[in-house]
Amino acid sequence: MTTGTVHTDKAAHWPQVHEARNPGMALDMDWVRAARANRSAIERRAGTLPGRRSVKKDYQAAWLARAVSCIDLTTLAGDDTPGRVARLCAKARQPVRADLLEALGLTGLTVGAVCVYHDMIEPAVKALEGSGIPVAAVSTGFPAGLSPFHLRVAEIEESVKAGAQEIDIVISRRLVLRGDWQGLYQEMCAFRAACGEAHVKAILATGELGTLQNVARASLVCMMAGADFIKTSTGKESVNATLPVSLVMMRAIREYHDRTGYRVGYKPAGGISKAKDSLVYLSMIKEELGDRWLRPDLFRFGASSLLGDIERQLEHHVTGAYSASWRHAIG
Repeated sequence: MTTGTVHTDKAAHWPQVHEARNPGMALDMDWVRAARANRSAIERRAGTLPGRRSVKKDYQAAWLARAVSCIDLTTLAGDDTPGRVARLCAKARQPVRADLLEALGLTGLTVGAVCVYHDMIEPAVKALEGSGIPVAAVSTGFPAGLSPFHLRVAEIEESVKAGAQEIDIVISRRLVLRGDWQGLYQEMCAFRAACGEAHVKAILATGELGTLQNVARASLVCMMAGADFIKTSTGKESVNATLPVSLVMMRAIREYHDRTGYRVGYKPAGGISKAKDSLVYLSMIKEELGDRWLRPDLFRFGASSLLGDIERQLEHHVTGAYSASWRHAIG
């Protein structure tokens, strides 16, 4: 990645523009049962990344700009209001101060999407009109996913009707914990069908799945059921995105692509708040999945505060001085 013009084709946000959308497949229990995760090897590999990969100067600025384009700018607070969402959407349209973008030679930079609760879809759609930035809605009884099944399906349908172009669903963790892979597959198939043309991100809530092996198997089952993205966390668990979990999920995505030819996106969420962390995730994506996944149609950060720190780092690159965080509010 190098500095220069950022392509502003908003269709680039949509996987089916570049790729045939993952249609899913029949549940392959032999494949699922064969999935393993060597924790010690995974943790050793993940532990090498933060200190081993580093980019500096113009290259770092370019990678940080790419990270901005892959952010799902998120507000999932109980006190969200249409005004707050409108401010967030304004930040989504102009995520980095215009003077910094001019100094960097960048134009047309936006975030990947804006993610909100169902009740905030309408003001988000209105605020983003004409921008090409999709609205993502969390659904299916987010974050616990314990509401009645028919209501979870109906919630997806209502969010799509309200204008959400992406739906972040939560799986039933109990299905994973008791090894009910058929139940998880059927649930995910129903959620995918309810989404229609809207893209579905399957939130695994990896911090609550017990083992990395469960993470690997749940990742495969959700992709077999037609998930467009697999996502680590709701951001509400005590343990959210981690490098070992990300490595397991990325390798499941790679294996699925190798076997089926379909690319599935990846979204780490929760606890990613520093620019340096975003660089580690981008380098992991590059090494494990390749450059094709370094675009917003196949990679997203679920974040709210990350953007502010990236903007601070970009200002430091331009001016040589760090500014106060309050100069880079996210909304």
